[in-house]
Amino acid sequence: MIKLLDFWAPWCAPCQTMAPVIEELDKEFKGKVEIEKINVDEKSEEASKYGVMSIPTYIVLKDGKEAARKIGVTSKAELLKILQQ
Repeated sequence: MIKLLDFWAPWCAPCQTMAPVIEELDKEFKGKVEIEKINVDEKSEEASKYGVMSIPTYIVLKDGKEAARKIGVTSKAELLKILQQ
């Protein structure tokens, strides 16, 4: 299973900009890609574990291993590309 980790925070304007894109991906890939939203304020240990230094950060995991990473506002097309690698 492919997993997309979405590191975000409620006060992060770029994260809010990306929220609708992530929701669209969640609907489109239901059952194929698991999307986990990780609020860095509530789960700072998760952010540290993955070395997240700025948000939003998107990490694609394949079989539990990091396959791709994108930082900052990212187009839906770019996220699709890294999910389908």
